[in-house]
Amino acid sequence: MGRDHDSNDSYQQAFILLGFSDRPRLEIILFAFILVFYILTLMGNTAIILLSIMDARLHTPMYFFLGNLSFLDLCFTTSIVPQLLWNLWGPEKTISYHGCVAQLYIYMVLGSTECVLLAVMSYDRYVAVCRPLHYTVVMHPRLCLQLVTVSWFCGFLNSFVMCPQTMQLSRCGHNTVDHFLCEMPALIAMSCEDTTLVEAFAFVLGVALLLVPLSLILISYGMIAAAVVRIKSATGRKKAFNTCSSHLTVVSLFYGTIIYMYLQPANSYSQDQGKFLTLFYTIVTPSVNPLIYTLRNKDVKGAMKRLLKGEKGAKET
Repeated sequence: MGRDHDSNDSYQQAFILLGFSDRPRLEIILFAFILVFYILTLMGNTAIILLSIMDARLHTPMYFFLGNLSFLDLCFTTSIVPQLLWNLWGPEKTISYHGCVAQLYIYMVLGSTECVLLAVMSYDRYVAVCRPLHYTVVMHPRLCLQLVTVSWFCGFLNSFVMCPQTMQLSRCGHNTVDHFLCEMPALIAMSCEDTTLVEAFAFVLGVALLLVPLSLILISYGMIAAAVVRIKSATGRKKAFNTCSSHLTVVSLFYGTIIYMYLQPANSYSQDQGKFLTLFYTIVTPSVNPLIYTLRNKDVKGAMKRLLKGEKGAKET
């Protein structure tokens, strides 16, 4: 009965997101920093989505997946940044219960989907480098759509399993989240009951959605590396390296921070460290992804030039 009463009290309460409120000067700097990176995220990812739709030369599996990744990054940051900027700017640090639940669900759906999508993209790169003559046959539009659908399904499955488990934990009236968003480890850490079972669930799903895709990525790149070594011409090796280096950089940035955060017990979770790592993979990484993918990419640069000149790729093909 006491558990139900606590749950009802917790249900009615808004949450206070402490964020960086213990460092008022840092809040002002972070506001400017985050606003700049958010604008870059919006511009860069919107440009990639538009180019992949409007330019017929980019109607290939690689740019279909890249467009999906940009859409994910746009939604991912937008589910977090407006609320964060509001909290950083003013004295109000609250988020409603339903707002917190919505943020947790959206955040987990998109983050989990991205984990699987990055593995899908590495498979695309494997086929492009190791089986170039069969690329268009293997990576046909139906398969690409199926792979993206599986990515989204995994994201929704993880969110619909873990979010209710996290939100149903008794908080004994506590409503202060030591984070700048409603994130699973921070919400589990504030519970006043035994969280062993929820942490075990989180760990199992973490292994499934982090380590399994990462293993597939490493296998793909191991086979790509073996194929690149066998290429005799320096030009061929450079082309293969350029094809994969962008994706490998994005994978390293995204997976490095997420695995470090999510595959450790909640009781060893350092809130300050967690806040800055979360800031990195939710705000910095989505803003640099378009830059990473376009720096070495002649196709995207060409499409951008054609768009700015008012030309259409469809007319040129």
